[in-house]
Amino acid sequence: MSPDRIYPDDVADEFERPPISFADREDRPVTVRDHEATDEGFESLVEMYVAFDPEDRAQGIPPTGEQQVRDWLEHILTGDCVNVVAVLDDGRRIGHATLVPDVPASQRDSGASENASRSGDGEVAYELAIFVLAAYQGAGIGTSLIRGLLGAGQEQGVEQVWLTVERWNHPAVALYKKVGFETSKTESFELEMSLRLN
Repeated sequence: MSPDRIYPDDVADEFERPPISFADREDRPVTVRDHEATDEGFESLVEMYVAFDPEDRAQGIPPTGEQQVRDWLEHILTGDCVNVVAVLDDGRRIGHATLVPDVPASQRDSGASENASRSGDGEVAYELAIFVLAAYQGAGIGTSLIRGLLGAGQEQGVEQVWLTVERWNHPAVALYKKVGFETSKTESFELEMSLRLN
């Protein structure tokens, strides 16, 4: 986390709030909706991530192995995070996107982190991560998933969002730029991109 992260001056446009129903480029009916904090919702995401192609992992996530997936999901499916899923008509999860705060609410409220993980203007920033199963990539699902996530983030008052992406992942970089992210750091093999959401 970089406390001196740079965010665009302009606030992003309004994003549509979930649920968002559409037909993808393969004419499959898909709905982007808020993650259901139920046992069934949790198990559906575990199933999706266990099936996730290890070649599509970036920066060590999603983890491999069922127990590691469960532990990771228990962390990011907390009330502090914003989570949306892409779901087929039969209920299968085929995508997931999350906004994870740099500073958990418990630390923000207690002041325990004293600006250690805040953006340059003192706001708590959220890191974005998005995952779509390989068989569903390139069909417009990622675009709808990220737009739905950002809409849910706006609704919950998230102000600043950032992400890192491998610079050679051209489809992801193009997607992030299309929804309004700007490149803020380019010093390594990863690009850091940011967006002012509210």
